[in-house]
Amino acid sequence: MTPNPSGTLGIDFGTSNSAMAWLGAHGAARLIALEDDALAMPTAVFYNAEDNSTHFGRDAIKLYLEGTEGRLMRSLKSLLGSPLLLETTQIGHQQISFQDIIATFLATLRERAAQNLGAAPRRVVMGRPVHFVDDDPERDALAESSLRQAVHSVGFEEVSFQLEPIAAALDFEQRLTQESTVLVVDLGGGTSDFTVVRLGPDRIRRADRKPDILATTGVHIGGTDYDRQLNLSQVMPLLGYKHLGPDQREVPNGVFFDLATWHLIHWQYHPKAIHHAKTLSTNYSNPDLHERLMEVLTQRHGHLMAHEVEQAKIRCSVQHTDTGIDLSVIEPGLHASLGVADMQAQLQDLLARTVACARECVQRAGLTDASLDAIYLTGGSSALHTFQQALQAEFAGVKLVEGDLFGGVALGLAYSR
Repeated sequence: MTPNPSGTLGIDFGTSNSAMAWLGAHGAARLIALEDDALAMPTAVFYNAEDNSTHFGRDAIKLYLEGTEGRLMRSLKSLLGSPLLLETTQIGHQQISFQDIIATFLATLRERAAQNLGAAPRRVVMGRPVHFVDDDPERDALAESSLRQAVHSVGFEEVSFQLEPIAAALDFEQRLTQESTVLVVDLGGGTSDFTVVRLGPDRIRRADRKPDILATTGVHIGGTDYDRQLNLSQVMPLLGYKHLGPDQREVPNGVFFDLATWHLIHWQYHPKAIHHAKTLSTNYSNPDLHERLMEVLTQRHGHLMAHEVEQAKIRCSVQHTDTGIDLSVIEPGLHASLGVADMQAQLQDLLARTVACARECVQRAGLTDASLDAIYLTGGSSALHTFQQALQAEFAGVKLVEGDLFGGVALGLAYSR
């Protein structure tokens, strides 16, 4: 067994999904299977309270949705740069920091890489968004520092970072036969990042690629933001969001925003939060809505609701048809609907801001649309039909090329040697 395999491991630690790729001393980069044959897995950790075991990825989500007693953690990347990162949370009979939970997930990725390669790799290139935190360089630097610390803590000796959209460009470049100027669009679960870059077979072996990067921009909007907006618009009204009470005032909305935000849901299960929610009963004209809210909080259905909204979004986008959101776990027969028109209307502002960031990137590069040979899409959220429509409308006539949505960034990170 090789003590330290010679090569580079690329880790795309994503808000919603993660992937890894390996580039050895010779040959092309390849993705590493993470769960059976799956080349990407949800960035999820489940602490099973029934047998004190820890589970990851699809296994974590499956156990939670089956009703196993325990704690599900998702969207951990969203905590980087946040004061919450170093706070502790109750897991079983102990307090664990969110920084340590991130390290636990990264340690599992390293273990699975070691199983695949025969030994644990020494060198890793981690992906990072253009901005972990918008308009706050200090918190952005803190986020990268915290992630670096977590990566070192699980045993990696040599750690470097690469911008995720640039990594995606390096993967796309492997398939180009002529020089091209490309707008790389990387839409993940938590951020949307853009890069205008010159690519081509004559540039691929250059040691210094900085002159080829014409502009980068990013905005802290991603798939989880789309999910939250759809959750608020389609589901939360069934629990009292925007409901008018006896005094014709809306029910205080803080609990609904937190219930619709993956990495904040669990805070609403705490006794203090549940007590506060109970006091909201006087703000309701319809007590049935308040009973549903309390059912969700006391029975911890928030994550299941968020999962159902995410799946409905995917169905609506892929099939281009209206769909339903099953909420029968809260109340027999309860459901919400999500239509194509709903998606377009509710996501309009988020999509407009995201596309505006893409336009800003091209402007910073000093280019016109006619100078772009292609727009290269990567990241799971870039498959959203309404986003592609908005992007094509903004860049009419520019070819859209869909890459490996979940593995492209990891492959490009491995090439970032």
